[in-house]
Amino acid sequence: MPEFRTVQVGELKLRCAIEGSGPLVVMVHGFPESWYSWRHQIGPIAKAGFTACAIDVRGYGGSDKPHPVADYAMEHMVADVAGLIEVLSPDAPAVIIGHDWGAPIVWNTALIRPDRVRAVAGLSVPYMGVASRSFSETIDEVFTSRGRFFYQHYFQKEGVAEAEMEADVRGALRRFYYAISGDAPDGTWPLDKPVSATLLDRLPDPDPFPAWLTAADLDYFVGEFEASGFRGPINRYRNHDADFIYLQEFEGRRITQPALFIGGERDLVLSMMGRRDFVTAMKAQIPDLRGADVLPGCGHWTQQERPAEVNERLLAWLGGL
Repeated sequence: MPEFRTVQVGELKLRCAIEGSGPLVVMVHGFPESWYSWRHQIGPIAKAGFTACAIDVRGYGGSDKPHPVADYAMEHMVADVAGLIEVLSPDAPAVIIGHDWGAPIVWNTALIRPDRVRAVAGLSVPYMGVASRSFSETIDEVFTSRGRFFYQHYFQKEGVAEAEMEADVRGALRRFYYAISGDAPDGTWPLDKPVSATLLDRLPDPDPFPAWLTAADLDYFVGEFEASGFRGPINRYRNHDADFIYLQEFEGRRITQPALFIGGERDLVLSMMGRRDFVTAMKAQIPDLRGADVLPGCGHWTQQERPAEVNERLLAWLGGL
């Protein structure tokens, strides 16, 4: 197990799982996960000569959990990562790696705080530049206005999704994790649910669960969310409009650091809004994009489903910096 440290990063404290010595590499998880989602990467990155640091994002696990929705806006998430680097690596910028919501957090940290970021990698969620409209408008156009369910719209009303997931944390995590994994058959995540549906409607509970998430792994995640609840994690989704306004200040700026993207062939993130040539779009925004790999058969939980393949790519990229 790595060493745990609680680090003051400005307005709050973050729990960090740290191993190794050398240049700093910060790993930022997504929803609904924790530092533990990087369990397969921490050791190999440390052995490669780096200080590997996987954080609990604010609202999760051992990190502070402010109550207000506004405290989870992208502006705060970027400040958390930059603040952590300032504490752990005051004299040198760090490499940052993010998955799911962690990917937009690290992409935007690289964009907004290039003084603190040496290189950046995103898993699952590609970077397309500063948006021309709020994502809430896209959700309404593609889903809500057509009477179709979309989980991020469902997350907007405070307390509703939290109550559904907290009623049976183990069952909710099993069903959510499985439905968007590479092991789930096509259609497991139903795209035809009515707008009146709930998150877990029609999501199966697999038995047995795919081998990439062991019973002990699930126990760890369940324990974290039974202790912390889901309000902080879901609050991240309630800031689409605030994030859009904030990021307009950086329109026209590009990510200039060395970058890497790793996705999954069966990840709905890459198809839910319609498939497109995201690599060309990324290269327009990230001139030094050194790789953009899509792993065959892999679903959304990239570094957990395919740890060996992800580590091979991350370590080769880190070695070339």
